[in-house]
Amino acid sequence: MSYISNKTSVLGKAFAVCKSNFLFVVLFSFFINLLMFVSPLYMIQVYDRVLASRSEVTLVMVTLLAVGLLVVYAALESIRSRVLVRTGARFDKFIGQNVFSTSFRGHLRSPGGGYSQPVRDLDTVREFLTGGGIITFCDAPWMPIFLAVCYMIHFWIGVVATVGAVLIFGLALANELMTRRHLKEASAASIGANQYVTTTLRNVEIIHALGMMKAVSGRWSTLHDRALGLQAQASDRAGLILATSKFVRTVLQVAILGVGAYLVLESEVTPGAMIASSIMMGRALAPVESAVAQWKGFMATRSAYERLTKMFEAAVPEPEKMPLPAPTGAISLEQLVVAPPGSNSATLKSVNMQIQPGEVVGVIGPSGAGKSTLARALTGVWAPLSGHVRLDGADIDNWHAELLGPHIGYLPQDVELFAGTIAENIARFSAVDAEAVVKAAQKAGVHEMILQLTDGYNTKIGEGGRALSGGQRQRIGLARALYGDPKIIILDEPNASLDSYGEAALAQALRIAKSERRTVIVISHRASLLSEVDKLAVFTGGTLTMYGPAADVIERLNPRAGAPAPVAQPMGQVTHMSRANG
Repeated sequence: MSYISNKTSVLGKAFAVCKSNFLFVVLFSFFINLLMFVSPLYMIQVYDRVLASRSEVTLVMVTLLAVGLLVVYAALESIRSRVLVRTGARFDKFIGQNVFSTSFRGHLRSPGGGYSQPVRDLDTVREFLTGGGIITFCDAPWMPIFLAVCYMIHFWIGVVATVGAVLIFGLALANELMTRRHLKEASAASIGANQYVTTTLRNVEIIHALGMMKAVSGRWSTLHDRALGLQAQASDRAGLILATSKFVRTVLQVAILGVGAYLVLESEVTPGAMIASSIMMGRALAPVESAVAQWKGFMATRSAYERLTKMFEAAVPEPEKMPLPAPTGAISLEQLVVAPPGSNSATLKSVNMQIQPGEVVGVIGPSGAGKSTLARALTGVWAPLSGHVRLDGADIDNWHAELLGPHIGYLPQDVELFAGTIAENIARFSAVDAEAVVKAAQKAGVHEMILQLTDGYNTKIGEGGRALSGGQRQRIGLARALYGDPKIIILDEPNASLDSYGEAALAQALRIAKSERRTVIVISHRASLLSEVDKLAVFTGGTLTMYGPAADVIERLNPRAGAPAPVAQPMGQVTHMSRANG
């Protein structure tokens, strides 16, 4: 993971920011490993000097020195651990927002593309950087040094330690070769199963209502069982290797003591050297054993790192955009062709429209006509395949979403609220301006309803607004759309869940917006709302078939209707068209 390509400069910069921390960890690791010689040297002194001289003073002095050095060892271990924890936090702080925003943009371009996984991958990489895995890498270079000391004690002791290191390293390599494919497939299968669960939980009500639980859980079981099966195969092989590694480790301890005892009998080493050699071999093999134990985590981190790398390579850089003046509300569509993300099948085809500031435009048409696609294109949620959406003459792509957002009021067909208070949702989770929140709620006709809730504007609504009814969610969503007095308001079926009182409040909100010269695009099948519009646009099959003053369009839709009350019958005709097109 040391190589960082130019395309993954974000990851490269994140590691570069933490470079000084890693250097400190390497420096502390040097002294920590140096202090690991304390125990074997102490054993040599005790067995070869203290016991031979029977000097209590020597024993006390050697013991005090050893304890003092071990205190330093413990302090350095603690500092290294704290540095690693802070390194992980620094890494996360530097790259976390970038990972989230890149995932967000990726999901916007390709919904269902698995863009929630990178956030978990970031956690995996951070945990590796702050855990035993990175320490293993720091300690590994000391293995040859400990082996060299074993050879210095005696050639055959060095041979036993070297054979042990080769065997355990071979087991680690076998672990990699035998589990790599299964672990990679298991990870992909697990990600797919988790994404399926996330999607399922979003639709729990319809699953329960239609009795789909058994079918849905069966499908999840299939995905989950495949992931478990692959994981089990990898774990079985890894478990066999781990058991073999423990067996080899125990045999090596017996072998090193046996060889040491033989050399003592032959007067080639001292008893202290025999005990010290056992400790030194343990130190030499510790990084290899740690690598075997950390292998699964290392594999998971490598996969996570590769996925993050691919995500950043695939990410389209967000260009720098010069701030533009606040829009006046003029909208121009020029040969606009739009398709859902990831598809080349256009749902809007060569649309040309001009909307003047302060106009209220109604959009009608049968299901599948492209009305919701139009709303998404106007807000910049879906990018055009070709053509332009212009605000005050500037292509919407030239606007920074965060700067344009406050000037846009958008109520989608499927209202999504977020875990938090009602005030936070209306304020779009920016700093809550109480006066502006109440003003928006009053315009949406939802102020009185909110006051009747247990905690008023401080009522926590839960994830997705599950504590509220569909009509309440829609009206609070309308208040959110009106928050901050945006110049452009786009409402997609805003009265789908409203009762007569809520619909009257919505009509009043449209009248207020019209009086304040705000540009409003309202998509609706109900005549009560369309009576408030200045112009009417009719879509069929993704094509704009009629557009002009509302009365003229209605007359063209149903020329037999009289002029005095033209709205109801054309809506009946449109409703009939919707049914016919299913």
